Amino acid sequence: MIKAALSIVDLSVVLRQNGRDNLVLDRINLEAMPGEIIAVVGESGSGKSTLGTAIQGLLPAFSEPKVTGSIRLAGTEIVGARPAVLCAARHQLVRTIPQDPMGALNPTMTIRHQLRESAGGDDTFIRDWLDRVGLADADAILDAFPHRLSGGQRQRILIAMALMARPKVLIADEVITALDFALQDQVLELLREGAREHQMAVLFITHNLAAAASLADRIFVLYRGRVVEFGRTDDALTNPRHPYLAGLLATQFDFETDRRRLLPTLPVEQTQFANPENACCYAARCPVMRGECITGRPELHSLAIPSHAAACIFPELADSAARRYRTTEIWPPAPAAGPVEALRLSSVSKSFTTTVGLFGRRRERQVLESVDLSVRLGQCVALVGESGAGKSTILRLAAGLLAPDGGEIFRIDVSPQVIFQDAVASLTPWLPIGQQIGDRLRHLGLGKVERVHRVREAFELVGLDKGLMSSLPSSLSVGQCQRAVIARAIVLPPKLLLCDEPISALDVSLAATTLNLLGRLRRQLGMAVLFITHDLAAARIIADRIAVLDQGRVVQQGDPDATTAGFGPLSMSAILAAIPKTPASTGGRDA
Repeated sequence: MIKAALSIVDLSVVLRQNGRDNLVLDRINLEAMPGEIIAVVGESGSGKSTLGTAIQGLLPAFSEPKVTGSIRLAGTEIVGARPAVLCAARHQLVRTIPQDPMGALNPTMTIRHQLRESAGGDDTFIRDWLDRVGLADADAILDAFPHRLSGGQRQRILIAMALMARPKVLIADEVITALDFALQDQVLELLREGAREHQMAVLFITHNLAAAASLADRIFVLYRGRVVEFGRTDDALTNPRHPYLAGLLATQFDFETDRRRLLPTLPVEQTQFANPENACCYAARCPVMRGECITGRPELHSLAIPSHAAACIFPELADSAARRYRTTEIWPPAPAAGPVEALRLSSVSKSFTTTVGLFGRRRERQVLESVDLSVRLGQCVALVGESGAGKSTILRLAAGLLAPDGGEIFRIDVSPQVIFQDAVASLTPWLPIGQQIGDRLRHLGLGKVERVHRVREAFELVGLDKGLMSSLPSSLSVGQCQRAVIARAIVLPPKLLLCDEPISALDVSLAATTLNLLGRLRRQLGMAVLFITHDLAAARIIADRIAVLDQGRVVQQGDPDATTAGFGPLSMSAILAAIPKTPASTGGRDA
């Protein structure tokens, strides 16, 4: 009889957060066989990453973790194990590809040193793995320190590092977040091959339902630390029986989404119950809630299809819930973009000099070449392209953070505002949110009362509760931090807003909420927006025009809907072909 590579029985985790104990995982049961790929999906804060951390025995000591239940890796018990056992298990049985690549790599060691230390092997072995994860120019990569690489490059280094070790269990925590669609497809194929060829059990933690549909054998849906639905991936995603999974599927957007309408989103939690621990964990947001949902906690129970279960008293209402999430609200017409240019790049070029090798050999790398790009007031232009195409370099040039080597840059706003990819990291952790937003108004000479009034208006514009003005970033969710960053940008309305991958780290509902918010603010404030992304579906929805960047050159610009026809030398059709589809459009997992 084949033993499970990973077995989790009645796992509960309590962590000390903000001075009180919080139940982060609640009686989780999960089993993964050798070669099986299991997707764990859910919104930010659902407990996905905590599950991955608990499996490795790496819950942070400062949170005073209390763990009950059992976690077995190839038969080795992790809960309550001695440090020597945990160390051996982490070296021989389990490897992880973490969500934060910069924090996972040693900033004082070259990539070559770290790959050799982690998995061994000679340069030929290492170069082969770099090639398999899509990293060209191995010499420059191997001799570089982590800070010299892009976020996507660092992520692929960690993927190679984990797969090289051939563990029994691989935990992939949001591994495709920073990658374009072509590279996402390549990484998914690597995980698929690793599971099949080396009989690794893969725990694929993600908020990307389409990627889960493409890769996983089974899917587990987490909400507030509880498994609310699980089953074979094609069964669960084509026939969801819990309103939460039905809602996640309803809020997805793709190339078929109607651009004229606001995107559907999950409702915020508003209702409070006297005894929430005895109620369905999703009741406060559920559009089909009944009285029975708040008087007894529903347990997972099997449905008509074997091995498909949902923690819902009324699973037959899931279809009705999905219909209620949909929206019929149509965008008001966007103000016509006037003749005034808010940003213009004319024949802009940029190169960087790096040092490689033991003796610090200098090498110049051309990043941008003769780039022409413009954004007019009231217009949104999306800049798309593969990882390493030069998108973020254009943003830094547009923001005035870098100077071009050649060409000219005109910007109408001396201080354009930037929304960065990592909203949490872009906020000062020790200052209240309201103070950080109000600091942008200090140079205007406004009194304290007027500044507070302006901050309150900004909170209202982005849909943030004014009671959060005195809160620190650590007490806000990822979505709230994203809204706070947007509020900081628009409290003194800019003429030019620069967005660098603002939705790549967000779950599908938060991504839809952020796109709706940016679309509404652009219409209300008449801003020019440069929206940098590798998500073509998001670019099509938010932009008036899409510019495609390939190897430092703008190779095509046009109407958003024209993206589906394929663009010039970038092989955009290949990128479109690489975009994962949900089972509704593919019929389930690839054979």
